[in-house]
Amino acid sequence: MKEIDRFHAAVNDTPATALHIHRAGRKTIGYLCSYAPEEIIYAAGFHPMRLFSSRHEIILAENHLQSYCCSLVRGILEDSLAGRLDFLEGTVFPHTCDSMQRLSDIWRMNGKYRFFADLVLPAKLNTKSAAIYMEKVLTRFKEDLETASGKKITDTDLSEAIAVCNRIRRHLFFIYEWHSQHPGVIRGADLYALVKGAMIMDKKEAADLLAGVAGRLEQSAPPAGRAKRLILSGSVCDTPDIFDAVEKAGGAIVGDDLCTGRRWFDSLVPEDAPPLSAIAQRFRNRMTCPAKHAGLTARADTLVSLVRKHQADGVVFLMLKFCDPHAFDYPYLKQVLDEQGIKSMAFEMDDQQSSQGQFSTRMETFIHML
Repeated sequence: MKEIDRFHAAVNDTPATALHIHRAGRKTIGYLCSYAPEEIIYAAGFHPMRLFSSRHEIILAENHLQSYCCSLVRGILEDSLAGRLDFLEGTVFPHTCDSMQRLSDIWRMNGKYRFFADLVLPAKLNTKSAAIYMEKVLTRFKEDLETASGKKITDTDLSEAIAVCNRIRRHLFFIYEWHSQHPGVIRGADLYALVKGAMIMDKKEAADLLAGVAGRLEQSAPPAGRAKRLILSGSVCDTPDIFDAVEKAGGAIVGDDLCTGRRWFDSLVPEDAPPLSAIAQRFRNRMTCPAKHAGLTARADTLVSLVRKHQADGVVFLMLKFCDPHAFDYPYLKQVLDEQGIKSMAFEMDDQQSSQGQFSTRMETFIHML
């Protein structure tokens, strides 16, 4: 499908994508977490682009970070120090884990890019004070972007940006749901390229292309066969081979709570409310990650709900090596799944180390057990 090829191209050559966007009149601001308010960045006239781990060997970053920092943090710093992110006008660091915050400090002290922002959103989301505080943080962020861009960000600008981002979310939601109803109608690697590509490429182009993908899928014939239905859980999955290995073993990914998956486009920004309040409302209501708190059992409730909704046979935890927040949550999530009679498997991975063979073997065993 030619539309999907465009997303793969954006994923495989991010600097070329950024250059194309720059020539069209938008400078790029990178962000490192799905809690970055892309709508405000876009409304300021910048292009928001998610940053991912490096495809190169980690050498330069070793002088700045401990070896037990995850490959995502080390890889992004490596690309910056090596000049592979020189297309950036600035960077936004939402407050997440300790390693990301240390990266933020190193980034700020190096002063390599014109714009820098630490975005300290509340960790507890389900209180009245959190709602007030979050809106104030977003207002301050908007003001910082106005200074950087030299333009006033109007409510019209924000509303237009919200509409563009919501289009992307609607199309991705439809594609995910269609794939859940008809597993195999699109390859898992292609599905996740759509999400990752939409984080990288021009927003309007991504929305238009996703509309084309959704239309083609709706007209395609559902594949025959009965694969074991799986939910993926974790943080970042930047290894396409994982999805091929699942399908080769006889599984089909019918849902996830990844921040490079469903968590990124979960929930729409209300378009009939004041823009900043609406953006804050979405952040409070969307599915959470371990860096945020919306109740003692919120993450487990979401995971069980995904399993029931998509009639999944099991859950696969993808644990990024040295990702403490997700590692801390795993024991209680597994306990809840066990109590609900839902089978699960945990696999630790590292973007810098190939583990496809080991994963394939374990996945085949898990599918056989199911």
